[in-house]
Amino acid sequence: MGAPEFLELRNIRKSFDGTQALRGVSFSARKGEVHAIVGENGAGKSTLMKILAGAVQRDAGEILLDGLPVDVSTPLSAHRLGIRAVYQEFSLVPHLSISENILMGQMPTRHTPWWVDWPRAHTRATEVLDKLGFSGLDVHVPVSRLSVSHQQVVEIAKAAAVEPRVWILDEPSAVLSQDELNRLFALIRTLKTQSTLILYISHRLDEVFEVADRITVLKDGQLVGTVRPGETSQPELIRMMVGRTLSEIYPARRAAPGRTLLELRGLSRPGSFEDVSLTLAEGEILGLFGLVGSGRTAVARAVFGAEPAASGEIRLAGQRIHPTSPRHAVLQGIAMLTEDRKRDGLVVTCSIRDNISLPSLAELSRAFVLDRPRQDKAVRVKLAELDIRPPDPARLVRYLSGGNQQKVVMAKWLLTNARLLILDEPTRGVDVATKVEFYQLMGELADRGIGILLISSELPEILGLSDRVIVMRDGRVVKEFSRAEAGEEQVLSCAAGVTT
Repeated sequence: MGAPEFLELRNIRKSFDGTQALRGVSFSARKGEVHAIVGENGAGKSTLMKILAGAVQRDAGEILLDGLPVDVSTPLSAHRLGIRAVYQEFSLVPHLSISENILMGQMPTRHTPWWVDWPRAHTRATEVLDKLGFSGLDVHVPVSRLSVSHQQVVEIAKAAAVEPRVWILDEPSAVLSQDELNRLFALIRTLKTQSTLILYISHRLDEVFEVADRITVLKDGQLVGTVRPGETSQPELIRMMVGRTLSEIYPARRAAPGRTLLELRGLSRPGSFEDVSLTLAEGEILGLFGLVGSGRTAVARAVFGAEPAASGEIRLAGQRIHPTSPRHAVLQGIAMLTEDRKRDGLVVTCSIRDNISLPSLAELSRAFVLDRPRQDKAVRVKLAELDIRPPDPARLVRYLSGGNQQKVVMAKWLLTNARLLILDEPTRGVDVATKVEFYQLMGELADRGIGILLISSELPEILGLSDRVIVMRDGRVVKEFSRAEAGEEQVLSCAAGVTT
Protein backbone atom coordinates (compact mmCIF):
# COMPACT_ATOMS: atom_id res chain seq x y z
CA MET A 1 0.00 0.00 0.00
CA GLY A 2 1.38 3.41 -0.97
CA ALA A 3 1.98 6.40 1.25
CA PRO A 4 -1.11 8.42 2.28
CA GLU A 5 -2.07 11.45 0.22
CA PHE A 6 -0.74 14.63 1.82
CA LEU A 7 -2.44 17.14 -0.49
CA GLU A 8 -5.98 16.82 -1.84
CA LEU A 9 -7.84 19.16 -4.16
CA ARG A 10 -11.49 18.17 -4.47
CA ASN A 11 -13.84 19.21 -7.27
CA ILE A 12 -12.03 22.50 -8.03
CA ARG A 13 -13.92 24.78 -10.40
CA LYS A 14 -12.94 28.11 -11.90
CA SER A 15 -14.20 30.27 -14.76
CA PHE A 16 -12.90 33.51 -16.27
CA ASP A 17 -15.38 35.77 -18.07
CA GLY A 18 -17.69 32.83 -18.70
CA THR A 19 -14.91 30.50 -19.91
CA GLN A 20 -14.56 27.34 -17.83
CA ALA A 21 -10.87 26.98 -16.93
CA LEU A 22 -11.37 24.13 -14.43
CA ARG A 23 -14.34 21.78 -14.53
CA GLY A 24 -14.42 19.96 -11.21
CA VAL A 25 -10.79 18.80 -11.02
CA SER A 26 -9.85 16.46 -8.17
CA PHE A 27 -6.17 15.82 -7.55
CA SER A 28 -3.99 14.36 -4.80
CA ALA A 29 -0.26 14.05 -4.08
CA ARG A 30 2.05 12.67 -1.40
CA LYS A 31 4.89 13.94 0.75
CA GLY A 32 8.34 13.40 -0.67
CA GLU A 33 7.23 12.90 -4.27
CA VAL A 34 7.63 14.82 -7.51
CA HIS A 35 4.19 14.97 -9.05
CA ALA A 36 4.23 16.34 -12.60
CA ILE A 37 1.19 18.05 -14.11
CA VAL A 38 1.07 18.17 -17.90
CA GLY A 39 -1.35 19.20 -20.62
CA GLU A 40 -1.80 21.58 -23.53
CA ASN A 41 -1.73 25.33 -23.02
CA GLY A 42 -5.12 26.28 -21.64
CA ALA A 43 -5.63 22.84 -20.07
CA GLY A 44 -5.85 24.44 -16.62
CA LYS A 45 -2.47 23.45 -15.12
CA SER A 46 -1.32 26.91 -14.08
CA THR A 47 -4.80 27.94 -12.93
CA LEU A 48 -5.00 24.90 -10.64
CA MET A 49 -1.57 25.66 -9.16
CA LYS A 50 -2.37 29.37 -8.71
CA ILE A 51 -5.48 28.38 -6.77
CA LEU A 52 -3.34 26.18 -4.53
CA ALA A 53 -0.86 29.05 -4.07
CA GLY A 54 -3.62 31.55 -3.20
CA ALA A 55 -2.97 33.72 -6.26
CA VAL A 56 -6.37 32.89 -7.82
CA GLN A 57 -9.65 32.29 -6.00
CA ARG A 58 -11.55 29.10 -6.81
CA ASP A 59 -15.27 29.26 -7.57
CA ALA A 60 -15.94 25.91 -5.89
CA GLY A 61 -14.13 22.97 -4.35
CA GLU A 62 -12.01 22.16 -1.33
CA ILE A 63 -8.30 21.99 -0.47
CA LEU A 64 -6.96 19.66 2.24
CA LEU A 65 -3.48 19.29 3.75
CA ASP A 66 -2.82 16.26 5.94
CA GLY A 67 -6.52 15.46 5.80
CA LEU A 68 -7.67 18.87 7.10
CA PRO A 69 -9.43 21.61 5.07
CA VAL A 70 -7.24 24.70 4.73
CA ASP A 71 -7.78 28.31 3.70
CA VAL A 72 -5.54 29.44 0.82
CA SER A 73 -7.45 32.56 -0.14
CA THR A 74 -4.28 34.66 -0.44
CA PRO A 75 -0.59 34.06 -1.21
CA LEU A 76 0.18 34.99 2.41
CA SER A 77 -2.13 32.29 3.76
CA ALA A 78 -0.49 29.78 1.39
CA HIS A 79 2.97 30.85 2.59
CA ARG A 80 1.92 30.29 6.21
CA LEU A 81 0.92 26.74 5.26
CA GLY A 82 4.33 26.17 3.66
CA ILE A 83 3.14 26.41 0.04
CA ARG A 84 5.49 28.31 -2.26
CA ALA A 85 5.39 28.73 -6.03
CA VAL A 86 7.79 29.57 -8.86
CA TYR A 87 5.70 30.82 -11.78
CA GLN A 88 6.44 31.22 -15.49
CA GLU A 89 5.95 34.96 -14.98
CA PHE A 90 8.63 36.27 -12.63
CA SER A 91 7.45 37.87 -9.38
CA LEU A 92 10.74 39.66 -8.73
CA VAL A 93 11.12 43.38 -8.02
CA PRO A 94 13.56 44.53 -10.74
CA HIS A 95 15.16 47.49 -8.95
CA LEU A 96 15.83 45.54 -5.73
CA SER A 97 18.95 43.44 -5.17
CA ILE A 98 19.19 39.67 -5.30
CA SER A 99 19.36 39.62 -1.50
CA GLU A 100 16.20 41.71 -1.12
CA ASN A 101 14.28 39.53 -3.58
CA ILE A 102 15.36 36.22 -2.02
CA LEU A 103 14.64 37.38 1.55
CA MET A 104 11.56 39.46 0.80
CA GLY A 105 9.36 39.49 3.93
CA GLN A 106 12.12 37.99 6.07
CA MET A 107 14.96 40.50 5.94
CA PRO A 108 17.16 40.30 9.10
CA THR A 109 17.05 43.39 11.31
CA ARG A 110 18.93 44.83 14.29
CA HIS A 111 18.13 47.36 16.99
CA THR A 112 14.60 47.95 15.66
CA PRO A 113 12.26 46.06 13.25
CA TRP A 114 12.86 48.82 10.70
CA TRP A 115 16.66 48.69 10.69
CA VAL A 116 17.85 46.17 8.08
CA ASP A 117 21.03 44.29 8.92
CA TRP A 118 22.52 44.41 5.42
CA PRO A 119 25.67 42.34 6.07
CA ARG A 120 23.55 39.53 7.53
CA ALA A 121 21.06 39.83 4.64
CA HIS A 122 23.77 39.49 1.97
CA THR A 123 25.42 36.63 3.87
CA ARG A 124 22.09 34.83 4.26
CA ALA A 125 21.20 35.24 0.55
CA THR A 126 24.63 33.94 -0.45
CA GLU A 127 24.19 30.93 1.85
CA VAL A 128 20.79 30.17 0.29
CA LEU A 129 22.24 30.25 -3.23
CA ASP A 130 25.24 28.13 -2.19
CA LYS A 131 23.01 25.56 -0.47
CA LEU A 132 20.83 25.29 -3.57
CA GLY A 133 23.87 24.82 -5.80
CA PHE A 134 23.58 28.22 -7.53
CA SER A 135 26.64 30.00 -6.17
CA GLY A 136 28.57 32.67 -8.04
CA LEU A 137 25.96 35.43 -8.24
CA ASP A 138 26.71 38.84 -6.72
CA VAL A 139 23.81 39.27 -4.28
CA HIS A 140 24.28 43.06 -4.17
CA VAL A 141 23.24 43.70 -7.81
CA PRO A 142 19.65 44.53 -8.87
CA VAL A 143 17.86 41.64 -10.55
CA SER A 144 17.11 43.90 -13.53
CA ARG A 145 20.78 43.50 -14.50
CA LEU A 146 20.59 39.71 -14.57
CA SER A 147 20.02 37.45 -17.56
CA VAL A 148 16.65 35.71 -17.81
CA SER A 149 18.15 32.42 -16.64
CA HIS A 150 19.74 34.03 -13.58
CA GLN A 151 16.46 35.75 -12.75
CA GLN A 152 14.87 32.29 -12.78
CA VAL A 153 17.60 31.11 -10.38
CA VAL A 154 16.72 33.96 -8.00
CA GLU A 155 13.03 33.07 -8.30
CA ILE A 156 13.83 29.46 -7.36
CA ALA A 157 16.02 30.57 -4.44
CA LYS A 158 13.31 32.92 -3.19
CA ALA A 159 10.78 30.08 -3.00
CA ALA A 160 13.17 27.47 -1.60
CA ALA A 161 14.70 29.74 1.05
CA VAL A 162 11.87 29.02 3.52
CA GLU A 163 12.06 25.20 3.13
CA PRO A 164 8.45 24.77 1.87
CA ARG A 165 6.20 21.79 2.53
CA VAL A 166 4.70 22.11 -0.96
CA TRP A 167 6.82 23.55 -3.77
CA ILE A 168 5.15 24.45 -7.07
CA LEU A 169 7.44 24.75 -10.10
CA ASP A 170 5.66 26.12 -13.20
CA GLU A 171 7.94 25.67 -16.24
CA PRO A 172 11.10 26.20 -14.15
CA SER A 173 13.50 24.96 -16.83
CA ALA A 174 12.29 27.06 -19.74
CA VAL A 175 15.15 29.58 -19.43
CA LEU A 176 17.79 27.54 -17.60
CA SER A 177 21.01 26.26 -19.11
CA GLN A 178 21.68 22.52 -18.97
CA ASP A 179 24.10 23.02 -16.06
CA GLU A 180 21.52 25.06 -14.13
CA LEU A 181 18.87 22.46 -14.91
CA ASN A 182 21.10 19.70 -13.52
CA ARG A 183 21.50 21.72 -10.32
CA LEU A 184 17.74 22.20 -10.10
CA PHE A 185 17.18 18.45 -10.41
CA ALA A 186 19.78 17.83 -7.68
CA LEU A 187 17.92 20.31 -5.47
CA ILE A 188 14.62 18.56 -6.17
CA ARG A 189 16.11 15.22 -5.18
CA THR A 190 17.40 16.76 -1.93
CA LEU A 191 14.00 18.26 -1.09
CA LYS A 192 12.34 14.90 -1.73
CA THR A 193 14.44 13.34 1.03
CA GLN A 194 13.14 16.09 3.35
CA SER A 195 9.51 15.05 2.62
CA THR A 196 8.81 18.12 0.49
CA LEU A 197 6.04 17.66 -2.09
CA ILE A 198 7.14 19.06 -5.47
CA LEU A 199 4.47 19.84 -8.06
CA TYR A 200 6.25 20.12 -11.40
CA ILE A 201 4.66 21.67 -14.51
CA SER A 202 6.61 21.32 -17.74
CA HIS A 203 6.04 20.94 -21.47
CA ARG A 204 9.36 19.13 -21.80
CA LEU A 205 8.33 15.51 -21.50
CA ASP A 206 11.89 14.19 -21.29
CA GLU A 207 12.30 16.22 -18.07
CA VAL A 208 9.00 14.92 -16.74
CA PHE A 209 10.03 11.31 -17.30
CA GLU A 210 13.41 11.96 -15.68
CA VAL A 211 12.24 13.67 -12.50
CA ALA A 212 8.60 12.68 -11.79
CA ASP A 213 7.26 9.89 -9.58
CA ARG A 214 3.73 10.33 -10.93
CA ILE A 215 2.24 12.33 -13.81
CA THR A 216 -1.25 13.84 -13.90
CA VAL A 217 -2.71 14.89 -17.27
CA LEU A 218 -5.23 17.73 -17.66
CA LYS A 219 -7.17 18.54 -20.83
CA ASP A 220 -9.73 21.33 -21.34
CA GLY A 221 -9.96 21.96 -17.60
CA GLN A 222 -10.63 18.33 -16.72
CA LEU A 223 -8.60 15.47 -15.24
CA VAL A 224 -7.67 12.84 -17.84
CA GLY A 225 -5.72 10.54 -15.55
CA THR A 226 -2.64 9.91 -13.40
CA VAL A 227 0.13 7.54 -14.50
CA ARG A 228 3.63 6.47 -13.46
CA PRO A 229 6.53 7.16 -15.85
CA GLY A 230 7.59 3.52 -15.85
CA GLU A 231 4.11 2.42 -16.89
CA THR A 232 3.63 4.71 -19.89
CA SER A 233 5.56 6.34 -22.76
CA GLN A 234 5.93 9.80 -24.24
CA PRO A 235 3.69 9.00 -27.26
CA GLU A 236 0.99 7.67 -24.93
CA LEU A 237 1.27 10.74 -22.70
CA ILE A 238 0.95 13.00 -25.76
CA ARG A 239 -2.15 11.07 -26.81
CA MET A 240 -3.66 11.69 -23.36
CA MET A 241 -2.79 15.40 -23.57
CA VAL A 242 -4.10 16.19 -27.06
CA GLY A 243 -6.58 13.39 -27.71
CA ARG A 244 -4.68 12.16 -30.77
CA THR A 245 -1.32 10.73 -31.75
CA LEU A 246 1.39 12.95 -33.20
CA SER A 247 2.91 10.75 -35.86
CA GLU A 248 4.67 13.58 -37.68
CA ILE A 249 6.26 16.16 -35.40
CA TYR A 250 8.27 18.06 -38.00
CA PRO A 251 6.81 19.10 -41.37
CA ALA A 252 7.92 17.64 -44.69
CA ARG A 253 9.57 20.36 -46.78
CA ARG A 254 8.39 20.84 -50.35
CA ALA A 255 10.26 23.80 -51.80
CA ALA A 256 14.05 24.11 -52.20
CA PRO A 257 15.79 27.27 -50.89
CA GLY A 258 16.14 30.08 -53.42
CA ARG A 259 18.46 33.07 -53.79
CA THR A 260 20.62 34.40 -50.96
CA LEU A 261 18.48 36.61 -48.74
CA LEU A 262 20.71 37.44 -45.76
CA GLU A 263 24.48 37.64 -45.70
CA LEU A 264 26.64 38.54 -42.71
CA ARG A 265 30.29 39.38 -43.35
CA GLY A 266 32.68 39.64 -40.40
CA LEU A 267 30.00 40.95 -38.04
CA SER A 268 31.47 41.89 -34.64
CA ARG A 269 30.58 43.55 -31.37
CA PRO A 270 33.31 43.45 -28.69
CA GLY A 271 32.30 41.37 -25.68
CA SER A 272 29.42 39.65 -27.51
CA PHE A 273 30.54 38.11 -30.82
CA GLU A 274 33.37 38.38 -33.31
CA ASP A 275 33.84 37.87 -37.04
CA VAL A 276 30.49 36.18 -37.65
CA SER A 277 29.84 35.31 -41.30
CA LEU A 278 26.88 33.32 -42.61
CA THR A 279 24.28 33.22 -45.37
CA LEU A 280 20.55 32.46 -45.39
CA ALA A 281 18.53 31.83 -48.55
CA GLU A 282 14.94 32.62 -49.40
CA GLY A 283 12.73 29.76 -48.23
CA GLU A 284 15.48 28.31 -46.02
CA ILE A 285 15.35 27.52 -42.31
CA LEU A 286 18.83 28.09 -40.90
CA GLY A 287 19.39 26.75 -37.39
CA LEU A 288 21.71 28.80 -35.18
CA PHE A 289 22.75 26.66 -32.22
CA GLY A 290 25.00 27.26 -29.25
CA LEU A 291 25.09 26.93 -25.49
CA VAL A 292 24.15 29.82 -23.19
CA GLY A 293 26.65 32.63 -23.72
CA SER A 294 27.65 31.51 -27.21
CA GLY A 295 26.54 34.82 -28.75
CA ARG A 296 23.72 33.47 -30.92
CA THR A 297 21.03 35.85 -29.56
CA ALA A 298 23.43 38.80 -29.66
CA VAL A 299 24.00 38.21 -33.39
CA ALA A 300 20.24 38.03 -33.99
CA ARG A 301 19.67 41.27 -32.08
CA ALA A 302 22.37 42.96 -34.17
CA VAL A 303 20.61 41.94 -37.38
CA PHE A 304 17.34 43.27 -35.93
CA GLY A 305 18.94 46.58 -34.92
CA ALA A 306 18.26 46.10 -31.21
CA GLU A 307 21.98 46.11 -30.36
CA PRO A 308 23.82 47.14 -33.55
CA ALA A 309 27.16 45.57 -34.46
CA ALA A 310 30.34 47.61 -34.16
CA SER A 311 31.81 46.37 -37.44
CA GLY A 312 31.13 44.08 -40.36
CA GLU A 313 28.45 43.99 -43.05
CA ILE A 314 24.79 42.97 -43.18
CA ARG A 315 23.35 42.43 -46.65
CA LEU A 316 19.68 41.79 -47.34
CA ALA A 317 18.81 40.58 -50.85
CA GLY A 318 22.20 41.83 -52.00
CA GLN A 319 21.82 45.35 -50.57
CA ARG A 320 23.98 46.49 -47.69
CA ILE A 321 21.87 47.67 -44.77
CA HIS A 322 22.66 49.30 -41.43
CA PRO A 323 19.76 48.51 -39.05
CA THR A 324 20.13 50.99 -36.19
CA SER A 325 16.87 50.14 -34.45
CA PRO A 326 14.13 47.48 -34.57
CA ARG A 327 11.88 50.00 -36.33
CA HIS A 328 14.51 50.46 -39.04
CA ALA A 329 14.85 46.66 -39.38
CA VAL A 330 11.07 46.22 -39.71
CA LEU A 331 11.01 48.77 -42.52
CA GLN A 332 13.68 46.67 -44.28
CA GLY A 333 11.45 43.57 -44.03
CA ILE A 334 13.06 41.96 -40.94
CA ALA A 335 11.06 40.68 -37.96
CA MET A 336 12.24 39.06 -34.73
CA LEU A 337 10.34 36.95 -32.22
CA THR A 338 12.41 37.44 -29.05
CA GLU A 339 13.25 34.83 -26.42
CA ASP A 340 11.36 36.68 -23.66
CA ARG A 341 7.86 37.41 -24.96
CA LYS A 342 6.74 39.18 -21.76
CA ARG A 343 9.64 41.62 -21.65
CA ASP A 344 10.29 42.27 -25.36
CA GLY A 345 7.41 40.87 -27.39
CA LEU A 346 4.12 41.92 -25.82
CA VAL A 347 2.32 44.71 -24.02
CA VAL A 348 0.42 42.41 -21.70
CA THR A 349 -1.91 45.15 -20.44
CA CYS A 350 -3.16 45.79 -23.98
CA SER A 351 -5.57 43.81 -26.13
CA ILE A 352 -4.81 41.12 -28.69
CA ARG A 353 -5.87 43.62 -31.39
CA ASP A 354 -3.43 46.30 -30.27
CA ASN A 355 -0.53 43.87 -29.84
CA ILE A 356 -0.91 42.28 -33.27
CA SER A 357 -1.26 45.60 -35.08
CA LEU A 358 1.42 47.54 -33.15
CA PRO A 359 4.26 47.34 -35.75
CA SER A 360 1.81 47.88 -38.64
CA LEU A 361 -0.08 50.97 -37.45
CA ALA A 362 1.23 53.13 -40.31
CA GLU A 363 0.02 50.61 -42.90
CA LEU A 364 -3.36 50.34 -41.14
CA SER A 365 -3.90 54.11 -41.11
CA ARG A 366 -5.27 56.64 -43.58
CA ALA A 367 -4.00 60.23 -43.44
CA PHE A 368 -2.32 59.45 -40.09
CA VAL A 369 -5.61 58.23 -38.57
CA LEU A 370 -5.95 54.56 -37.64
CA ASP A 371 -8.52 52.81 -39.82
CA ARG A 372 -10.33 50.76 -37.15
CA PRO A 373 -12.36 48.52 -39.50
CA ARG A 374 -9.24 47.75 -41.53
CA GLN A 375 -7.29 47.01 -38.33
CA ASP A 376 -10.03 44.74 -37.01
CA LYS A 377 -10.24 42.82 -40.30
CA ALA A 378 -6.46 42.30 -40.48
CA VAL A 379 -6.31 41.11 -36.86
CA ARG A 380 -9.21 38.68 -37.28
CA VAL A 381 -7.48 37.11 -40.27
CA LYS A 382 -4.42 36.41 -38.11
CA LEU A 383 -6.57 35.12 -35.23
CA ALA A 384 -8.04 32.52 -37.58
CA GLU A 385 -4.75 31.77 -39.34
CA LEU A 386 -2.91 30.98 -36.09
CA ASP A 387 -5.96 29.61 -34.22
CA ILE A 388 -5.53 32.03 -31.31
CA ARG A 389 -7.93 31.19 -28.48
CA PRO A 390 -10.20 32.73 -27.54
CA PRO A 391 -10.54 34.54 -30.91
CA ASP A 392 -11.52 37.80 -29.20
CA PRO A 393 -9.52 40.82 -30.47
CA ALA A 394 -10.51 42.87 -27.39
CA ARG A 395 -9.23 40.33 -24.85
CA LEU A 396 -6.21 41.47 -22.82
CA VAL A 397 -3.09 39.48 -23.65
CA ARG A 398 -2.30 38.97 -19.96
CA TYR A 399 -5.28 36.59 -19.71
CA LEU A 400 -4.08 34.27 -22.49
CA SER A 401 -2.18 31.02 -21.98
CA GLY A 402 1.55 31.03 -22.78
CA GLY A 403 1.05 29.32 -26.12
CA ASN A 404 -1.60 31.77 -27.26
CA GLN A 405 0.55 34.70 -26.14
CA GLN A 406 3.34 33.33 -28.32
CA LYS A 407 0.91 33.03 -31.22
CA VAL A 408 0.02 36.72 -30.76
CA VAL A 409 3.70 37.64 -31.06
CA MET A 410 4.01 35.55 -34.22
CA ALA A 411 0.83 37.10 -35.65
CA LYS A 412 2.23 40.57 -34.99
CA TRP A 413 5.28 39.91 -37.14
CA LEU A 414 3.45 38.02 -39.86
CA LEU A 415 1.20 41.06 -40.33
CA THR A 416 4.28 43.09 -41.31
CA ASN A 417 4.86 40.78 -44.33
CA ALA A 418 8.51 40.36 -43.34
CA ARG A 419 10.80 38.52 -45.75
CA LEU A 420 13.32 37.60 -43.02
CA LEU A 421 11.95 36.10 -39.81
CA ILE A 422 14.26 35.64 -36.81
CA LEU A 423 12.78 33.19 -34.29
CA ASP A 424 14.58 33.12 -30.92
CA GLU A 425 13.25 30.24 -28.78
CA PRO A 426 9.86 30.30 -30.57
CA THR A 427 8.41 27.31 -28.68
CA ARG A 428 9.72 28.11 -25.19
CA GLY A 429 7.01 27.48 -22.60
CA VAL A 430 4.38 26.13 -25.03
CA ASP A 431 2.76 22.71 -25.04
CA VAL A 432 3.45 19.85 -27.46
CA ALA A 433 0.37 20.45 -29.63
CA THR A 434 1.17 24.17 -30.00
CA LYS A 435 4.78 23.30 -30.83
CA VAL A 436 3.57 21.15 -33.71
CA GLU A 437 1.39 24.06 -34.92
CA PHE A 438 4.45 26.32 -34.89
CA TYR A 439 6.52 23.72 -36.74
CA GLN A 440 3.88 23.41 -39.45
CA LEU A 441 3.67 27.21 -39.71
CA MET A 442 7.46 27.52 -40.09
CA GLY A 443 7.39 24.98 -42.91
CA GLU A 444 4.59 26.85 -44.67
CA LEU A 445 6.39 30.20 -44.32
CA ALA A 446 9.60 28.74 -45.73
CA ASP A 447 7.66 27.22 -48.63
CA ARG A 448 6.36 30.74 -49.36
CA GLY A 449 9.94 31.99 -49.70
CA ILE A 450 10.43 33.58 -46.30
CA GLY A 451 13.92 33.09 -44.84
CA ILE A 452 13.91 31.89 -41.23
CA LEU A 453 16.81 32.18 -38.79
CA LEU A 454 15.93 29.73 -36.01
CA ILE A 455 17.54 29.89 -32.56
CA SER A 456 16.61 27.19 -30.07
CA SER A 457 18.07 25.48 -27.01
CA GLU A 458 16.18 22.31 -27.93
CA LEU A 459 18.58 20.46 -30.22
CA PRO A 460 15.93 18.03 -31.61
CA GLU A 461 13.96 21.10 -32.71
CA ILE A 462 17.00 22.55 -34.49
CA LEU A 463 17.77 19.25 -36.21
CA GLY A 464 14.15 18.51 -37.12
CA LEU A 465 13.45 21.88 -38.75
CA SER A 466 16.70 23.24 -40.18
CA ASP A 467 18.03 22.90 -43.72
CA ARG A 468 21.48 23.79 -42.35
CA VAL A 469 22.85 24.22 -38.82
CA ILE A 470 25.47 26.76 -37.78
CA VAL A 471 27.11 26.26 -34.39
CA MET A 472 28.46 29.14 -32.29
CA ARG A 473 30.80 29.01 -29.32
CA ASP A 474 32.36 31.88 -27.36
CA GLY A 475 30.97 34.45 -29.78
CA ARG A 476 32.29 32.81 -32.94
CA VAL A 477 30.95 30.54 -35.67
CA VAL A 478 32.81 27.27 -35.24
CA LYS A 479 31.04 24.84 -37.60
CA GLU A 480 28.38 24.51 -40.28
CA PHE A 481 26.45 21.27 -40.82
CA SER A 482 24.20 20.29 -43.69
CA ARG A 483 20.88 18.66 -42.79
CA ALA A 484 22.35 15.24 -43.63
CA GLU A 485 25.53 15.81 -41.59
CA ALA A 486 23.88 17.22 -38.45
CA GLY A 487 23.43 14.76 -35.60
CA GLU A 488 22.82 15.40 -31.90
CA GLU A 489 26.22 14.13 -30.78
CA GLN A 490 28.18 16.01 -33.43
CA VAL A 491 26.38 19.34 -32.95
CA LEU A 492 26.39 19.25 -29.17
CA SER A 493 30.04 18.21 -29.00
CA CYS A 494 30.94 21.09 -31.30
CA ALA A 495 28.92 23.57 -29.23
CA ALA A 496 30.59 22.39 -26.01
CA GLY A 497 34.09 22.53 -27.50
CA VAL A 498 34.69 18.80 -27.24
CA THR A 499 35.54 18.70 -30.95
CA THR A 500 36.59 21.42 -33.38
